[in-house]
Amino acid sequence: MAGPSSHPRACAAKETMTIIRNALVPELAVSDWQKSRAFYCDLIGFHVVYERPEEGFTYLALGDAQLMIDQIGATRTFVTDNAALEFPLGRGMNLQLAVPSLQPILSRLERSSIELVMPLEEKWYRRGTVEVGNRQFIVADPDGYLIRPFESLGERPFRFG
Repeated sequence: MAGPSSHPRACAAKETMTIIRNALVPELAVSDWQKSRAFYCDLIGFHVVYERPEEGFTYLALGDAQLMIDQIGATRTFVTDNAALEFPLGRGMNLQLAVPSLQPILSRLERSSIELVMPLEEKWYRRGTVEVGNRQFIVADPDGYLIRPFESLGERPFRFG
């Protein structure tokens, strides 16, 4: 599997920007901090808010989404007593990511020969008396964490039966 370039394009730090920290910001333990940083910046489209390279740590943002990546073993690595840190990490979870357009991400993934875990689909979900639509796909990051970028298709009335 080919990977992203080692010369970050989208990873330019925007440390001067004011950021409102979300109430929940996932922190992913990663096996290769630079490879993960390149994946999230060069392919998915995140930018660096701030980082501590000496710790293998980066705080990333894309629109209103925020994510932290942290090199396993560089400082503290949070794991439960009986859980092994082995590939794929993050089993049983996927991170849904709202983006304005999927096409640029899909194009970058294709150029890097990264396969999708779930192909592009249009999916409608019931929310009360309406359905909300997503155009979405799932891709695994270098450690196997599942990322589900989506663009909204809006709402429509829910049709019972």
